[in-house]
Amino acid sequence: MPTSPSSSAQAAREAVAVRLREIRLDAGITGRELAARCGWSESKSSRIENARTPPSDNDIRAWCTACGSESNAADLIAANRQADSMYVQWKRLQRTGLRRLQQSSTPLYEETEVFRVYCSNVVPGFMQTPGYAHALLSSIAAFRGTPDDVAEAVAARMDRSRIVHSGKHRFALLVEETVLRYRIGDAEVMAAQLGHLLATMALPSVSLGVIPFTAQRRMWALETFTIFDDRRVHAELLSAAVTVTAPGEIAEYEKAFAELSELAVYGAAARALITSAIEALE
Repeated sequence: MPTSPSSSAQAAREAVAVRLREIRLDAGITGRELAARCGWSESKSSRIENARTPPSDNDIRAWCTACGSESNAADLIAANRQADSMYVQWKRLQRTGLRRLQQSSTPLYEETEVFRVYCSNVVPGFMQTPGYAHALLSSIAAFRGTPDDVAEAVAARMDRSRIVHSGKHRFALLVEETVLRYRIGDAEVMAAQLGHLLATMALPSVSLGVIPFTAQRRMWALETFTIFDDRRVHAELLSAAVTVTAPGEIAEYEKAFAELSELAVYGAAARALITSAIEALE
């Protein structure tokens, strides 16, 4: 069973905490003395060393200065920021609206050659029609109370989706049959979206598998996730976006994707499930 998708972030935070503790010990000072030099409570030093409180950039600078190890500050700040980016709450990512988040991922999408995407709840983002994306992003904005820039966010998502037709990327997509049945938008929106899936799966760069309701499960349904080449995984929780970069955890997601792939149907069988979902809209 895969580990918690936030474990990479916690491991990275703990690595920073261990390094800070080593710097203090190398300087030969106690936690109390460090706290006095930094002008904060001894309990704060303890929380930072035990990875219970993530340090700020200024905390790391103060810590390194107090220990006479200023040369280590820049690397530790960079490592701390990387750890912080591994598990980020959606309310933080979307605090200024949804458009910027769509645009921020464009460089990663453009440099990735092979996408492996599993979705248990919605159509993969770069396979969405404008109508479907608008209905989905509108519900997200309403649920999270973000600024209303849905129209701009949809345009950014459609612009990002051009990579499907660029010719230098390959897409292995898996969706649960529930994705075909969940009503995102009205029947007209869903019919257009499902029709778009039928058209897109004909592209030579796209492999689309559908896991039927009737599949004998050897792998349970998971959170939506994307594997970018073999370098990183993005998993989507209700409250946070998780980035996995630890090789061992990436391997677990790759194994899960392989197991889920064996449950899916492809080609004519997948088209039949999509067509059935379209007919059920009438």
